[in-house]
Amino acid sequence: MEQFLRVGVISSTHGVRGEVKVFPTTDDPRRFEALKKVLLDTGKEHKELEITGVKFFKNQVILKFRGFDSINDIEKYKGMDLLISREDAVPLEENENFIVDLIDMTVVTDQGETLGILTDVLQTGANDVYVVETPQKKEILLPAIPDCILEVDVEEKKMLVRVLEGLLD
Repeated sequence: MEQFLRVGVISSTHGVRGEVKVFPTTDDPRRFEALKKVLLDTGKEHKELEITGVKFFKNQVILKFRGFDSINDIEKYKGMDLLISREDAVPLEENENFIVDLIDMTVVTDQGETLGILTDVLQTGANDVYVVETPQKKEILLPAIPDCILEVDVEEKKMLVRVLEGLLD
């Protein structure tokens, strides 16, 4: 399991006082109001940043970090991920999982057949849809509903599913 979870990506600077626009990758962008710190993934290291200001604009979050007081201080971090540790994550409800824990899971049917590897999760609004790539490089779309998803074992990276009629046609 991944130790850190991505909550956003710095998309651009905002103004000249060191603020950044962040595209949130969390279900609830208001979550940033409760965060005191995030980790900036520079590609070489995780740099801890203390959040001193949070604003919302359209579909983005505007963040201010302690020690970054000009556009020049923060500009080099455009496009980089903001992470939190699992301990700082929102508690999951029963039968909920972080998407990062589902990716690369082996998907097996209740008949014992290996369908393939879960490669993506589409968030449709009504319910998530799991994208499974077969060994033949075809994609199967499985609705994330109790009738179809029978068991998810994050530790074993395995998902047990029932293929509903018509899904493989």
